[in-house]
Amino acid sequence: MKKYLISMSIRTACFIGAVLAPSPYRWFLIAGAVLLPYFAVVIANAGQSQSFRPSERFENQKQIEF
Repeated sequence: MKKYLISMSIRTACFIGAVLAPSPYRWFLIAGAVLLPYFAVVIANAGQSQSFRPSERFENQKQIEF
């Protein structure tokens, strides 16, 4: 979550910079603002992994019988 927040802050800075920057630099900032969401999601999801099988979730729960 922290990495995603940092990436989105950089994206916001790119948008603001694109408004204020002269023409040649503006295009790099716009490209950064457009491409950063993709990389932010990939980086944020890279650290997440399941350490258990999906079936274990139900095997470990208490059985309720009616």
